[in-house]
Amino acid sequence: MSIVPHGVLSRIPALPLAALAGAMGVLGFAPFYLYPLLIAALALLIVLWRQAGSRRRAMLIGFVFGLGYFLAGVSWVYVSLHDFGAMPAPLAAVLTLLFCCILACYPAAIGYAYHALGTRSVMATLVVLPALWTLADWVRGWLFTGFPWIALGYSQVPASPLAGYVPVLGVYGATFATALTAGALVALYAFATMKGDGGSRPRIPSVILHPASFILALLWTGGYLLLQITWTAAAGAPVSVSLLQGNIAQDMKWRPDRVASTLDAYRDLVVASHARLIVLPETALPLFLHEVPADYLAGLATHARSNGGDVLIGVPERSTSRDYYNSVLSLGMAPTQTYRKSHLVPFGEFVPLKPLFGWFFEVTQIPLLDFSRGADTQQPLEVAGQRVAVDICYEDVFGAEIIRQLPQATLLVNVSNVAWFGRSMAPQQHLQISQARALETGRYMLRATNTGMTAIIDQRGKVRAVAPEFARAVVNGDVQGYAGTTPFVRWGNLPILMLSLVLALGGGWLVVRGTSKIRDLPTH
Repeated sequence: MSIVPHGVLSRIPALPLAALAGAMGVLGFAPFYLYPLLIAALALLIVLWRQAGSRRRAMLIGFVFGLGYFLAGVSWVYVSLHDFGAMPAPLAAVLTLLFCCILACYPAAIGYAYHALGTRSVMATLVVLPALWTLADWVRGWLFTGFPWIALGYSQVPASPLAGYVPVLGVYGATFATALTAGALVALYAFATMKGDGGSRPRIPSVILHPASFILALLWTGGYLLLQITWTAAAGAPVSVSLLQGNIAQDMKWRPDRVASTLDAYRDLVVASHARLIVLPETALPLFLHEVPADYLAGLATHARSNGGDVLIGVPERSTSRDYYNSVLSLGMAPTQTYRKSHLVPFGEFVPLKPLFGWFFEVTQIPLLDFSRGADTQQPLEVAGQRVAVDICYEDVFGAEIIRQLPQATLLVNVSNVAWFGRSMAPQQHLQISQARALETGRYMLRATNTGMTAIIDQRGKVRAVAPEFARAVVNGDVQGYAGTTPFVRWGNLPILMLSLVLALGGGWLVVRGTSKIRDLPTH
């Protein structure tokens, strides 16, 4: 029995169908937030894997799925390299394709392992496969400094019941739940369409009582109930905030003749605000800190003090050793404090293995391409009566690194320059990532960006206010500080990684040994 639905899809060859499923899965993420489509795409991929005739075929199907998934989801890399990095279009296209091919190797490896274990095995489908995908997403999030963008779990934030697992197990916990849901749907469909010896199909009560039905009910009900739990508690009085979006075009930002107008624009936005906490975007001031006029900084500090608070300024900073950092500086009532970016973007803020990749300097025009790393562990900034955990741009993709400043911090602040991504999906995807960080930590996340998706996100991951893209704007509001720890803040990724490792190894061993008592899935 074939478990691909009859009709149009059954007539499409497996590889184009896999690529289509991968691209369709991206609709599960921002700006679409159609999270059921990501689950449907995974379920279709599992069906194709089950029908693959060999391990190599399953690996190829996984690769093509991954290529469709990443080309649709992160092709904005081309925009950064070509449109704003001035890399020649053919080279930027080739490097973007190569990058997506490398990322596609993860689902390819999962497909190979799944087929090797035997796709008829319920244990392989419902236990090993979700564990393998979770581990693969995690490895992708740290290998070669990490690129966890559009990990499966992000698709479920914030509306899906599966988002309830995020404060407990982090976004990789939601990845596990998402892959398990897809596997259970495939298993249930295979059973429901199975024909017995007499040619009859299982009755509805038998389908409802199938273990896959119980898994789905338990998984989604559990996620919904977890979403109802309040993990953290309000601490102190709300604080007024202004998040500034200067909308300075990336191709104009670093031009010497535009520096004065940029400084004037942000000064005017600061002076117009009466909030206790004012936040400027990443590298809002296009000068090194020591080059910014002293009276300009003094004016910002004076205005912040008149509001009874502080201003956070994104500005590059050069040390006495001539290293330079991507930094956030505080000015105002509190003593001046600095946060220096720790997790840098390869080929965006530094070039790894310079003897091998030094040519990258020659084919791009990316300013400040050789930042130094700040300390891994830095204390929250004590400003405006709050303890603020600052992260800069890409850093908020790494949930395990954000919690280094917790539970001390009462607020999260991300400053970004998303102008690098142009009119792509990346700014909206980045907003969804910030929503996951808020949900993981049980704290408000404040985002100040240069050109769009400047937003206030509450402790449940819901966007309370957001600025339009490519417009000069200010997002104002009163936000509440929070104290306490979610399970994820306490334990990080360790529980879901240990669970996934045990299930992958233990389940795989049972499948190979043939000792699993769970009935195999029907195929024909």
